[in-house]
Amino acid sequence: MLIMESLTRLPVVGPALAWLMRTHAWRTYERLDRVHWSRLAAAITFTSFIAFFPLIAVGAAIGAATLSQAQMAQLQKKLAQQIPGISGQLDLGALVQNAATIGVVAGALLLFTGISWVGSLRECLRAVWELEEDPGNPLVRKVKDAFVLIGLGGVALVSFAVSALAATAVGRVARLIGIPEDGVGGWLLRIAAFLIAVGADFLLLCYVLTWLPAVEPPRRTVAVAALIGAIGFELLKLLLSSYLKDVAAKSMYGAFGVPIALLLWINFTAKLTLYCAAWTATPPAAQAEHEAEWAAEADKAQPSEPEEPSGPSGPSEPSGPSEPPKASGPPEPEVEKHRASGPEGPPAAA
Repeated sequence: MLIMESLTRLPVVGPALAWLMRTHAWRTYERLDRVHWSRLAAAITFTSFIAFFPLIAVGAAIGAATLSQAQMAQLQKKLAQQIPGISGQLDLGALVQNAATIGVVAGALLLFTGISWVGSLRECLRAVWELEEDPGNPLVRKVKDAFVLIGLGGVALVSFAVSALAATAVGRVARLIGIPEDGVGGWLLRIAAFLIAVGADFLLLCYVLTWLPAVEPPRRTVAVAALIGAIGFELLKLLLSSYLKDVAAKSMYGAFGVPIALLLWINFTAKLTLYCAAWTATPPAAQAEHEAEWAAEADKAQPSEPEEPSGPSGPSEPSGPSEPPKASGPPEPEVEKHRASGPEGPPAAA
């Protein structure tokens, strides 16, 4: 921060940097840096990675019970479009063959790991808001996390279905109309599918940014953050597709190719989600300046308060010891006079 403030004094670059540091995007990054967002993203990545494999196993068990082999192949193809470079390396056929055996176990593991993932994601989002941990009974909180997991899974399923249908519709519409997929019409259809996928991700992020951390940011701020996250998520899938495929296919990684690519994809997605959460948690510039002025005034008023009790306490200390000698001095001579007058009385009466 000191380096950036010193750079703002430069003649040419300084005004541009000063404007950049006042933008909402920069102040969002400052909040993320203050709450150590790399650690939060690492926590989300770990719990998401643990919950991913039970999710695949449960999906394979459900697919084996309800879909045909052709439909399962189509599902794997659509999954490859949604998670580029990862799903193509997964052997869903082996999971389908053993779906009856591992279905129940995977369901129990998914419930356990999914609840842990929801709790970890919620606490990370609340940490971005600089809020304390969600209070309450831990058992009740786990039950709530289970319902949140179901709701989040439903919204994610709708988002995945809309994105998959949009991608499928591009090819079908192009074939029905007779438009070449590599021409201008094909690109327009791909843009339409991209916008539909952005809309589905927008709904998912609105749910994650508000209901999960139990906060109520302004609706406009939520809309902007969710739109940034939705566009960024789709661009992330497009830009990282070739990279993830190369990482997963490298022979030097061996058996770790798929986990490394999956960890990279989840980590970037987690950081994007945290940035969207920080966008909603960062107040507008006018409100931030008002809060800074109020804090400065409060700091100026604090030193004057401790001086007030120290003033009257000074003179009261010397007055304490000065009173006892005055009170104890006079009684002693009176007692001596009374004792001296006692023996003189009887001789005078005699």
